[in-house]
Amino acid sequence: MRILLTNDDGVHASGLKLLEELAQAFTDDLWIVAPAEEQSGTGHSLTLTRPVRLRRLGEKRFAVAGTPTDAVLMALFHLMPEERPDVIISGINRGANLAEDVTYSGTVSAAMEGALAGVRSIALSQVYAREGMGDTVPFAAAEHWAPRVLEQLLSDAATLAPGTLTNVNFPALPPQEVRGIRVVRQGIRDYGRTRIVQRTDPRGYPYYWFGLGPTIETPGHSTDLEAIADGFVSVTPLHLDLTHEPSLGVLASRFAAP
Repeated sequence: MRILLTNDDGVHASGLKLLEELAQAFTDDLWIVAPAEEQSGTGHSLTLTRPVRLRRLGEKRFAVAGTPTDAVLMALFHLMPEERPDVIISGINRGANLAEDVTYSGTVSAAMEGALAGVRSIALSQVYAREGMGDTVPFAAAEHWAPRVLEQLLSDAATLAPGTLTNVNFPALPPQEVRGIRVVRQGIRDYGRTRIVQRTDPRGYPYYWFGLGPTIETPGHSTDLEAIADGFVSVTPLHLDLTHEPSLGVLASRFAAP
């Protein structure tokens, strides 16, 4: 199995180093192509207005001066055109990628790009508590539980439908306190209760922080937000076809010729 690793925290991030260690248990054909610097929150953006630079850091290891999407494209169409990866794993991200976060996440977007190219793709993220900062974010839950998750997702029986990817989040708990693994749907927060916190810098100018709304609870706690809150690893299959099927007929009738 040929595995490509990438992320959005940068090629030197501790989460990527851990992922490399874990992935070595599944293959000896391991490639790393990741952004040269942190690209968190870049979403599925593509660099079009400036050149993308590539630096070789070692055997099958490269840094890309661009977004996670740039990194995946550079790997697939420049570095590995004749030896495509069987799997792309993005992460392990420092922080959660839950609910609507997936639309902003560079980690998930790298997996999206892989899915678009027809490559089995997985995004991994480690949730952390408020006191977790920078390199002090604990990855113990991911280190312990990721092998179990990857063993299933990398098996021959784990073939998913074309254009899909798997989003995995590990809770901010010691490994022994994690209650298990739940396969759940993508959640949503109460967007109407998003708040903007205003503060003032030392020069008297205002600046702002965005506050997320609370989780919308569902019957049976069936979303990724609730699974993490309940102490489980969340596993969510996502697909790239954003078409809202029920609206097709409604709109078609409205635009039908007289």
